[in-house]
Amino acid sequence: MRADEIRDASGLARLTLRGSTTRIHELHRGIADRAFRYVGPAGRPVQVVHDTISDAAYSGVRLSLGAGARVAGEAAALHAGGRELDDVRAGRVAIAILNGAHGDLVRREAPALALEMAVRVAGRAVPAEPGALREAFPGATGRLVVFLHGLTETEVSWTYGAERRAEPGVTYGTRLREDLGLTPVYLRYNTGLHISDNGRALDTLMAALVDAWPVPVQDVVLIGHSMGGLVARSALHQAHGGTAEARDWTHLVRDTLTLGSPHLGAPLERGVHRLAAQLARLPETRPLARLLSLRSVGIKDLRHGTLVEADWTDRDLDALGAAPHTHVPLHDGARHFVVLATLSRNPSGRLADLLGDCLVPPRSASGDTGDDDRLAFPPITCTASAACTTSTC
Repeated sequence: MRADEIRDASGLARLTLRGSTTRIHELHRGIADRAFRYVGPAGRPVQVVHDTISDAAYSGVRLSLGAGARVAGEAAALHAGGRELDDVRAGRVAIAILNGAHGDLVRREAPALALEMAVRVAGRAVPAEPGALREAFPGATGRLVVFLHGLTETEVSWTYGAERRAEPGVTYGTRLREDLGLTPVYLRYNTGLHISDNGRALDTLMAALVDAWPVPVQDVVLIGHSMGGLVARSALHQAHGGTAEARDWTHLVRDTLTLGSPHLGAPLERGVHRLAAQLARLPETRPLARLLSLRSVGIKDLRHGTLVEADWTDRDLDALGAAPHTHVPLHDGARHFVVLATLSRNPSGRLADLLGDCLVPPRSASGDTGDDDRLAFPPITCTASAACTTSTC
């Protein structure tokens, strides 16, 4: 690890240790307060002594752990080897998970560990500049297929199937290049940020990528898995795609394909949101609610598939109640396809609505609201067993 990565990692460890101690203290205090209330006024003198001792003990532990993490980090930074954490696969996976779970906190408190949206080739970031792109894509064509991964993932997620088949050179990207002449472009981004922030970053990157591409760009295909599909929709919306004010790159988008994207939100995130609200009602469980609330804003955006900044600005994302949700139609001028999976043999049945693919039910993946606000994906034309259902079978 680099010295700055070590220091920022120790800083996060310090925050985690201090915060965990505080949560345990709050849990202890909540249980103790209820016990002393049950005893009544006779227990008040004992409670004062108890609270004084426990407050001092937890403060000491909190300060000791924080100081220990800081000293350990500074000592380790002095012996840093200079190699990036991203250079090893385990490091890349760890950074991706950390950014997905707490990306907003990481960007604020540990910028050396925060991911920025960028084109990646062989794990390395490639600037959207003519020389760098020409070197990274020597056989570039004018037809691009841009891959956007899902929550806590990296661009390597698009090669998992090839690894299982023991064919590492045969991936989605290589097949599209061989069959259709599309040049695969893989992106990596911080999945813990707001979807709208990543959408804005994608808009900026696509504009720069198209301008700097080694050959004139003829058309673009956007493929997004899970959150990646929402980021693509947000980018097209913020670039005013399909309108008179549209950015130039949006006119080149011929197709979009979303794979299990929660266009109408993810039930699991909604469940965690409701659970946290219930836990917050009691002093004994309120610390657990605070722990749950630490999940990233990117995860919280999955609750309703939030794509625009106006839906989260100046709002308490952990509050119960109806939340604003801007309907974002599909980009006009392109074809749009959806691939979804279910654990049920009947993708339109109640079991499929309940389980979906373990995270996203078919209605959400297909944008079927049941009213006039449904997304205009092509009708599903096949019903598969417990595998997948697509609009292009």
